[in-house]
Amino acid sequence: MNITQAKEYIKDSIRIYLKKDEYGDYRVPIVRQRPIFLLGAPGIGKTAIMEQVAQELGIALVSYSMTHHTRQSALGLPFIRHKVYDGKETDISEYTMSEIIASIYDVMEESGIREGILFLDEINCVSETLSPSMLQFLQYKTFGRHQVPEGWAIVTAGNPPEYNKSVREFDVVTYDRVRVLEVEEDYEAWKSYAQEKGIHNAVTNFLDLKKEYFYRIETTVKGRSYVTARGWEDLASILTLYEEEGLPVDETLVGQYLRNDRIVKEFTAYYDLYQKYKKDYHVEEILSGTHSRDAVKKAGEAAFDERLSLLGMLMDKVQGEIRSVMETSAYLSDVIRPLKAVRAALEKQPQSGADAVLSMLGAQEEGRRKLMDSMQKANSLSAADKRKHKAVIRFLQKAQKDIAAETSKSGQDAFLTAKKNFDAQVADMKAETLRVQDRLHHLFVFVEEAFAGGNEMLILVTELTVNDSSSRFIASFGSPDYQKHNEELMLSARQGNLQKEIESLDL
Repeated sequence: MNITQAKEYIKDSIRIYLKKDEYGDYRVPIVRQRPIFLLGAPGIGKTAIMEQVAQELGIALVSYSMTHHTRQSALGLPFIRHKVYDGKETDISEYTMSEIIASIYDVMEESGIREGILFLDEINCVSETLSPSMLQFLQYKTFGRHQVPEGWAIVTAGNPPEYNKSVREFDVVTYDRVRVLEVEEDYEAWKSYAQEKGIHNAVTNFLDLKKEYFYRIETTVKGRSYVTARGWEDLASILTLYEEEGLPVDETLVGQYLRNDRIVKEFTAYYDLYQKYKKDYHVEEILSGTHSRDAVKKAGEAAFDERLSLLGMLMDKVQGEIRSVMETSAYLSDVIRPLKAVRAALEKQPQSGADAVLSMLGAQEEGRRKLMDSMQKANSLSAADKRKHKAVIRFLQKAQKDIAAETSKSGQDAFLTAKKNFDAQVADMKAETLRVQDRLHHLFVFVEEAFAGGNEMLILVTELTVNDSSSRFIASFGSPDYQKHNEELMLSARQGNLQKEIESLDL
């Protein structure tokens, strides 16, 4: 399976493991909660999906790489305890709590979140002294005498032996205690993730043309040559920052992330072309509807890779703006809650003054900070949620500042000040939504003019459909162009299928 399928499977499994009966007991006893073992090549996103699962389920995450652990750190250190058995005094050996188990309790104490995932990476690379204890851990969820707390599911990961010399092959007894998910690299699954995260379009455009370069590990005369999903993502991040600073991108930089000479040369050459296309086609003019006929003619006569790159740049720009609108929409929807809470309190106590409103808004701000801090300590705060919480906090801070600057002492007037700020931001978002809709319209017009009869319209409609932000944007705010072309393409597909059926009848 690919990494996206593995993620959904893990989410479903953890939901089952955390399911309780009417008495609050877990339906699957802890001894029957088999750990999941993700087995796959390095750099395909095994660790990243665990963060996403924790964030989406709203539970905590504790991660450890088992290659860093000795028997003592994993199981605890021995110490002497004095006890009395049948009236006789004796000294016995006991063990301190495992560092791993202690970390779970630390996270629960700091975050207040009692359920989570214990993720142990490189589980099949444990030291020889620790290896015998892993059977007990996998079966009974204990390190030494200390058990993983209830409500914590265990997910492990490792690489096949051909990728890591430190791998110790699991025997049947060990495999019989885990649920094995074999994960393979898959560009299409990664591309969906990359688009949602806003990964540099030059990377996804290049890989659309050269899918075989997405993941490659081979042995050459110079040693191991490798290109991984992790490498592409890290390279994409640095490209964005280099562009912001106006720094040159060359083979030396690319080669620090992609360890394959041929792919480094081809990507660097493509990146130079990509920058040339940006200058030649004036993306902003196309999206504002002011492009020249020469741009349409040039695009229509371009080679396939140039057309695909141009379309990718245009979609990347529009989808980035769409993501921004949807983030703003989510933030404003979240702001409604504290405003409703203040209004409800004022309805109960209509004589309240501005000081009471300031106190309520301050309490809302503090509550939001604590929530964000709790999720951050539990490692379950996504980048999008972090931005949303910070935006809400900023709104509450501005509302308090504006109210404090006024001379009115009325609680109702103070609330209206905050509401006015909210209404202004809603109006700005509506204006931005209309602007983005207009740019999306110009994108469709350009594709119609430049690539009439080509596959570019199919690519555009498909990408808008599968991308989470753009599909939600169109569902929420509409796009007549998308609706029209989507229906045309669906009709064309149905006609094509019907024609194939007729031909198969051999009439």
